[in-house]
Amino acid sequence: MTTTGTTLVIGATGTTGRRTAAQLTAAGHRVKAASRHATPVPGAEPVRFDWYDPATHGAALDGVDRVYLIPPLGESDPAAVMLPFLQRARTAGVHRAVLLSSSAIPEDGPAVGTVHRALPGLFEQWAVLRPSWFMQNFTGTHIHALSIREDGAIWTATDSGRVGFVDAEDIAAVAVHALTDEHAPNTDLVLTGPEALSYDDIARIITEVTGRPVVHRHLSYEQMRDRLAKLMPPAFAAMLAGMDRAIAEGSEDRTTDTVLRLTGRPPRAFRALLEEEMPWSS
Repeated sequence: MTTTGTTLVIGATGTTGRRTAAQLTAAGHRVKAASRHATPVPGAEPVRFDWYDPATHGAALDGVDRVYLIPPLGESDPAAVMLPFLQRARTAGVHRAVLLSSSAIPEDGPAVGTVHRALPGLFEQWAVLRPSWFMQNFTGTHIHALSIREDGAIWTATDSGRVGFVDAEDIAAVAVHALTDEHAPNTDLVLTGPEALSYDDIARIITEVTGRPVVHRHLSYEQMRDRLAKLMPPAFAAMLAGMDRAIAEGSEDRTTDTVLRLTGRPPRAFRALLEEEMPWSS
C-alpha cells in the first residue's frame, strides 16, 4: 500500500465503518471517524457528521482526500441526500471515493444504485463495494440475530436459496485496499464469503458450533412481508421480503474471488467466524 493522506470514514461506528477505520489506523493511515455524535474511535480523529445536516459537512471534509461512504440508513432516495455532499467533497479536494452498496443492487438499480451510477462522473478514482449478506446478521443486533437469541429460529422467505454470506472484516479489508492502493479499482466489486449457504445450512452450523438449537422457519413472501411490517415501514418491509424471494429464485447463489484478489488472503468461512467469536453460550 502507498502512503495516503486522510480518509473520512462515514458511519465509523457501524458494522463495516468501524472495522474499516480500525484497519486503516492499524496500517498507519490517518482517519477522520465520522458519526452523528463524533463518537471516539481509537487511533482516529472523531468528527460530527449527519447526512441531513450540511452544516456538519465542511468540518468533516477539511483536510480529507478520500472518503468511505455508508449511505444514510433507511433512506429510500439516498441520491438526493448524498450527491450534493459528493459534489462538495470533490470541490473540497477529495479525489477517491469508495461506496458501500449491496450485491442485490446493480448500477442504476434502486436506492443506492443511483449513487453508484453517478460516482464515476464525480471522481476519477472510485470503487463500489457490493457485498452479499453479512455474516454478522446472525451475531449482532440484526433481526435474525435477535430471533436466534429469543426464539432459536431464523424466519425467511428464501426457501432453500443460497447466499454467499461475507464477513464484515473481509468487507473492511477490501475497503482499505480500495481506499489506499496506488491504483483505485474504478469498478464495482461483488464480495462474498468462500461458500454459498442456505438459511437451513446457517441454522445447522450455528447449532453444531454453539450447541444452541436453531431452526430455519420457511415463510411465504406475504408472511415475511407482514412480519417485517410490524418492525418497519410497509414499503421497506416489502422490499426486504422481495429480496428474500429473489434469493429463493437463486439471485445470490454465487461466490467471487474478490476478497482473495484484493487482499491476498481468502475470505473467512461462517463456521470459522462462529468458532472464533462464539457469540452465544451453549
